[in-house]
Amino acid sequence: MTNLPTETRLRQAMDATWAPAEMLSLGPWALRRGLGGGKRVSAATTEMPVSDDQIDQAEAAMRDMDQPELFMLHDGNDGLDQRLAARGYGIVDPVLIFCAKAATLARINPAPLDAIPCEEPLRLAEEFWELGGINAQRVDVMRRTRGPKTYLLSRYKDMPAGAAFVAIDGDIAMLHALEVSPDLRRFGIGRKVLGRAALWAIENGAEFLSVVTTGENLPAQGLFTSLGMQVVGKYHYRMK
Repeated sequence: MTNLPTETRLRQAMDATWAPAEMLSLGPWALRRGLGGGKRVSAATTEMPVSDDQIDQAEAAMRDMDQPELFMLHDGNDGLDQRLAARGYGIVDPVLIFCAKAATLARINPAPLDAIPCEEPLRLAEEFWELGGINAQRVDVMRRTRGPKTYLLSRYKDMPAGAAFVAIDGDIAMLHALEVSPDLRRFGIGRKVLGRAALWAIENGAEFLSVVTTGENLPAQGLFTSLGMQVVGKYHYRMK
């Protein structure tokens, strides 16, 4: 992991490139208003030890936002993790954070039509996301994300093949919402999308490309590892 961003820096980039509708501070907590955009934009996080009263405050604040009580836990949150478990919170969606130098992935060098950058999400891209469970509220997350960003539509033999979203925070580009047509999943489409995302990242001033995946998604992990990406960090959620 030499010369790659730290896990803390990558989590900051996640907040910037997959943006909640609102970020709120409550004592030691960062609270996110997600508006139905999924766990990552709705979870509470902290970088410091908290008391039981402060956990109560975070729970109440999330209820006030009409959101489930949901916490994102990372390295350094071991004590909080144990206390939430004692309160009946179960682990949901362990996640791995992968990262590599964009120049490493750019060597894939896909053809221009293998993955086409678009300024707005095309209806074809939204259809792929719908098939993968990425609903309209998650597309809204992409729309409200600020800074350099693009929507990639991939193609295979003149057929639409998949979609992804890429956005930049400083020197880090993050790829989100990668979906490939179920009928075309063994034709190297994900690899070409990553290559095009890396080229776009370099063209727009980023040095690194990062992507996250659940611990259960072994095919995605195999793809990222085969391309030289490294696991820089991990996190999981706890939810009642």
